[in-house]
Amino acid sequence: MAHETVRLAEYAAGLRYEDIPRHVIERAKDCIIDTVAVIVLGNGLPWSQIISRYAQRIGAGGRSRILGSDGPLLQAPAAALANGTLAHAFESDNLTKPGAGVHPGGTLLPAGLAVAQELGLSGRDLITAVVAGYEVMYRIGYATKHSNERRGFHAPGTTGPFGAAVAAGRLLGLDASQMTNALGIAGSLAGGLMEFARSGTGAMVKRLHLGRAGESGVMAANLAADGFTGPVSVLEGEAGFLKVFCTEWDVSDLTRGLGTEWKTMTLCLKRFPVHMTAQTGVQAVLELRAEHGFTGMDVDRVTVAGTERMATINNIRDPTDIMMAQYSIPFCVALALFRDPRDPASFDDSALSDAAIREMCALVSVVAADPPPANPSASIVTVVLKDGRSVTKEVAEFNGTPARPLDRGELREKFVTLTRARYGAEAAGLFDRLQRLEEEKELGWVGA
Repeated sequence: MAHETVRLAEYAAGLRYEDIPRHVIERAKDCIIDTVAVIVLGNGLPWSQIISRYAQRIGAGGRSRILGSDGPLLQAPAAALANGTLAHAFESDNLTKPGAGVHPGGTLLPAGLAVAQELGLSGRDLITAVVAGYEVMYRIGYATKHSNERRGFHAPGTTGPFGAAVAAGRLLGLDASQMTNALGIAGSLAGGLMEFARSGTGAMVKRLHLGRAGESGVMAANLAADGFTGPVSVLEGEAGFLKVFCTEWDVSDLTRGLGTEWKTMTLCLKRFPVHMTAQTGVQAVLELRAEHGFTGMDVDRVTVAGTERMATINNIRDPTDIMMAQYSIPFCVALALFRDPRDPASFDDSALSDAAIREMCALVSVVAADPPPANPSASIVTVVLKDGRSVTKEVAEFNGTPARPLDRGELREKFVTLTRARYGAEAAGLFDRLQRLEEEKELGWVGA
């Protein structure tokens, strides 16, 4: 019987655009379009510029671009490194629901687009690569049961190289044996530690984990194309990914439903530039404000009840920089009482020093719900007002999940908002062109 790694590689190498249902293609395009926007947004941030300058030093002379940049074209690995970091630069990139510890856009699109631009490939080629990478990477992430992150690894840094290797490998035309080697190589390039969340310092490195995943995937695929080998049991072996990185896993999840269940449909688009654990809390605050007409100045205190993780890892009462603030449920909930959390401009440096937000942050308690919520992303938010009233809202799904997907107008609004500084009035036209991505014969224009 074939190893699970081999079965995944065979599937990824054999997938054709014509095999993919239309609704799956549309969801993959949502992933691509959303990620283009968050990369362009991320390009202007100071920590992103550090990475971009580094990528330009090591990667000059290629045909791939850093999206939203006027800088030189780069070799594909350097472009993937930069764009993956930029995608995760402001907590706006997409993920999955149910969660699997993967960030599909931030790993698949940077690697795939860099190779597609390098080789002059088409929109259909890129879409197929993203779907293949998604179907493989999601299953790997789901098989971990999130135990890699509980152990102290930042999950996307560990699963991302596999997805990026598949996306890049598809575009390089790897056969099943070469794709197996690409996955085998990617396993030795996986990494990323969660200490930034424990210590409350060094949060820039969180963004780098996705950039390194994209770069590693491009490297793994290119090495495999040239005959470099990796273990055929890299995922399920005794010293393979699951048993080394995880404390709990299910090998059968690696291939369950492969070819019949389209995991690409689990794509979840963020509407707020905050960590996944804060999305429902922020959504609940906005809905309570709309229903009851109060402002932040009317609030005495707030309680957010959710998972144990929310009450511990993301219960950061005094974030020291805006990156940690976006990871902090108390800060994000407090900001939503005073500003529009849908607009990334609300999370500028002034938010960190805003006395009203800071004071409210100290009045937001995050506790573990008893019993735990059936939906692990749910938040039960109780706002106590200064006039004595108490209002409560439970939100299990925020706008952007598969259960509450953004419609075309909402997706366009997010795209235009995130790219307006770069493209101005042309942003809407770029959105429309990306909507027809499968008609494009080459992709050098993306991100220009």
